[in-house]
Amino acid sequence: MTLARTHSWPEGHWDWPIHLSHKHGLRCGDMIFVGGQVDLDSSGNVRHGGDLATQTVEVMAYMGRVLEGFDTDLADVVMLTAFYVNDGTVDEDAFLASVGATLPPGAAPAITAVALPYLAYEGMLVEIEATAMRGADGARLTREIASPDGLVPLPAPFVQGVRCGEMIFVSGQSARDAGGAVVSPGDVLAQSEMLMENIGTVLAAFGADHNDAVRFRMYYAAGATADDWEGAARVRASYFTEPGPAATGLPVEYLAPEGSMARMEIIAMMDTDGERLPREHVWPEGHWDWPIHLPYKHGLKCGNMIYVGGQVSLTPKAEVIDPDDMPAQTHTSMANIATVLALFGAELDDIVKVGAFYSAGCGPEALHANLRIRSDSFTEPGPATTGIPLSYLAFPGMVVEFEIMAMAEPKELS
Repeated sequence: MTLARTHSWPEGHWDWPIHLSHKHGLRCGDMIFVGGQVDLDSSGNVRHGGDLATQTVEVMAYMGRVLEGFDTDLADVVMLTAFYVNDGTVDEDAFLASVGATLPPGAAPAITAVALPYLAYEGMLVEIEATAMRGADGARLTREIASPDGLVPLPAPFVQGVRCGEMIFVSGQSARDAGGAVVSPGDVLAQSEMLMENIGTVLAAFGADHNDAVRFRMYYAAGATADDWEGAARVRASYFTEPGPAATGLPVEYLAPEGSMARMEIIAMMDTDGERLPREHVWPEGHWDWPIHLPYKHGLKCGNMIYVGGQVSLTPKAEVIDPDDMPAQTHTSMANIATVLALFGAELDDIVKVGAFYSAGCGPEALHANLRIRSDSFTEPGPATTGIPLSYLAFPGMVVEFEIMAMAEPKELS
């Protein structure tokens, strides 16, 4: 059953050059999702082109205005993911500090930074998405934060982990020591082991562990070989008991600082009394699969939250369907999402947040080729969305991947 939701689109806010069903913000219960905010004007033109510092301030101001539409503010943010353009010359810690400087006193979110060679439009240098939480009665929710010893410190006010109610958000973890140095530079296997240990350390601070994870998003340097990918995937998989969380894996050209090979952000859920929450997993018959067996499932439902791992246009044998055809792959991927949701008794209009990752270069044509199709999948007003261009995806010929969060009435789990 679809849950009641409200949407936010502030007057005069930036817009895409084409009309879409997506809205900048969506609230459902205590959960608030803000789609990727960028420095565009109301006609879809890039502002302050090439100026990362100014765009960062403007993007966070836009985010604040979206939250004001729900009578909330930036202090309610529990998780940020910041995509920014970096060819290796931008100091990532300094960039994070600039994002942190826009937050009000009392804010202490988790954060993940992702360096990219370009974003959707020429001159756009930063796109930031957010999850916030505020009580349905308007009261600010109590949260617990964790920044365990031994992990690389994050610029203030960011923390390694945040717990709010049943939700736990873990900042993007990578293989860096407490002094910030990259451990085992260029070694994706060793770094995968370390980042999984770091995630475990943050979760343990809340009395949780890897098996409380409900969703992760993995970024990995694509210079590794296929054998490296398989080895690292097996390392990460060893930390989860099957059936595991919903998963999305995204190749990137570069991770900061130099020598980094992998970064993972996690969402976990645990009962407020410290007990593991029941969950339901689905794997539709005949659905696509990875080249090796992994413990992750295409869909996971916990309470009223539904997580669908990255959906793509593949066969059950990991063969690309409609190579390099973005519209066709978008239709297939959206159909796959609908199939997963249906097994939970949910539908596309239950989606609250879309993450879209596509490979077709910088420019409006590349983005709009999938943006219009996915937008047409929803009844207006639709979910919040973030669209991120990547140089390539996991398989040659695969050009689009969608990650989904939905919310629907919880049901009695078997």
